[in-house]
Amino acid sequence: MLNEKAEIHHREEGLDSTFVNEVQAASEPMKLRGRKLKATLSFVAGTGFILFGYDQGVMSALLTANQFEKVFPEVKHPTLQSFLVAIYEIGCLSGALLTLVLGDKFGRKRTIALGACTTDTGCLIMTIGAIIQAASFSYAQIIVARIITGVGNGLNTSTVPAYHAECSPPHQRGSLIMIEGSLITLGIMISYWIDFAFFWASGSSAQWRAPIALQILFALIVAFALPLLPESPRWLMKAGRPAEALAVISALEDKPYTDSVVRTTFQAVKEAVTLEGSTVDKSDSSVKVSLSELFTSGRSQNFRRVALGVIIQCFQQITGINLITYYATILFERLGINDVKSRILAACNGTEYFLASLVAIFLIDRVGRRKLMLFGGIGQCLTMVLLAVLGSINNSAADIASAVLLFVFNSFFAVGWLGMTWLYPAEIVGLRMRGPANALSTASNWTFNFLVVMITGPAFQNISWGTYIVFAALNAFIIPIVYFFFPETAGRSLEDMDVVFALAYLEKVSPVAVSLRKDVPPAGSPEAERILGIRTGSISGSEKTLPREVEDNKQIP
Repeated sequence: MLNEKAEIHHREEGLDSTFVNEVQAASEPMKLRGRKLKATLSFVAGTGFILFGYDQGVMSALLTANQFEKVFPEVKHPTLQSFLVAIYEIGCLSGALLTLVLGDKFGRKRTIALGACTTDTGCLIMTIGAIIQAASFSYAQIIVARIITGVGNGLNTSTVPAYHAECSPPHQRGSLIMIEGSLITLGIMISYWIDFAFFWASGSSAQWRAPIALQILFALIVAFALPLLPESPRWLMKAGRPAEALAVISALEDKPYTDSVVRTTFQAVKEAVTLEGSTVDKSDSSVKVSLSELFTSGRSQNFRRVALGVIIQCFQQITGINLITYYATILFERLGINDVKSRILAACNGTEYFLASLVAIFLIDRVGRRKLMLFGGIGQCLTMVLLAVLGSINNSAADIASAVLLFVFNSFFAVGWLGMTWLYPAEIVGLRMRGPANALSTASNWTFNFLVVMITGPAFQNISWGTYIVFAALNAFIIPIVYFFFPETAGRSLEDMDVVFALAYLEKVSPVAVSLRKDVPPAGSPEAERILGIRTGSISGSEKTLPREVEDNKQIP
């Protein structure tokens, strides 16, 4: 029981004793706080993305390994080879769409667990898929196994960025999630070197089975570390569990739940939840979102924001990055380089890719999202043009230059687009729509990923270096779209973006222009409340925040 002095203090802060007891009870199981909690969160999220990168890169050198071709002779045909690689993206697409159903119902942690690791019920989706892949003896079997593995990865990639973003402070969110992007390339790099190491086991099927099976290690790391982490405070608030949300915010900030910083963050999250039609009342914990809400406008600007998340994921894939990621070894072999040197170059390419991605970590919160995307788009376009020109010349000097340009393209992409598309959708969309929107944006990624990977083999077979011209044109198309339609999110909390879009709606101006202004009031302030059209009750959530103009959320005709 609280002593009399504490009770008076809590009443002054707008906290009733029941709510305080709930907060204290929710805080007790949390063994990690502050930096240790954030470090563990980053470690788990990062390991999930290493797993993602490893699974993307591992097939690159295996496609032309003699033992792999012996078991799966179908891969000698360009279309069947592309299909084996691309079918993984269909599994990922299915997993991403499954998040539409499971994401808000299960919460961020349990969705990640379902996708990546093991629980009391035994091995789950991604581990099962990896085991079946490693044990495959027919083309049909490995196709099914890659779909299963993809479902698990789709669940992860739809959930991990949102979970990490919702638990990160605004001034560090960009760099923390860009680290995840770098860890994708670390996973790719590791897979390339593992492939090269096992390339020498040319007399055994371990040449390809072992590299595929090693991804299970990363899934197990996530499995054992995930229970140490709390649920996302934003999801808890949305699920009608405000006391737990306040306890998690307190733990992340490593400050008492009565601290002004903790209270301001809590209030901003509470406002965002109620503005978007969810509840902070435990008696009504439904967080179900109607998909028709994705097509609403008004102050929330749901349709515009969800569309931006879907489009940026599409753009990442049509840059042509997976032309290199999935087919690096084959591309170097096409330049007349022998199989051993091609594998060494592919591994070095993956290493340089990882190192280049580290640059974005230091620039993302200093330079901003828009400038990095524009820089990457311009560089990628020019690189593809040069690859096409050199491909048409077709001599040894041009081949050497082309090999170098594959490294250059990866560098531009790593700085401008690698981690950006996992960060931006989680930032740009409001809390109520974040789960479904991240699922749809990730589904967009995997849909266009499948398209690119599927057409690459036949494209090089039929139009050769003309393939690079197609991707040069697509990169050129991306640049003006980003400039005119993509708002800046750097330095703003997730709830601040609600204010940006609401203010743009009220002033009838572009959200891009508002996002670049310095006079936008922060979420949780009285000015922001007026812009959002809401009034607030007590911190405990016993008095709901009420939208004043529900009619603003009009359906897009």
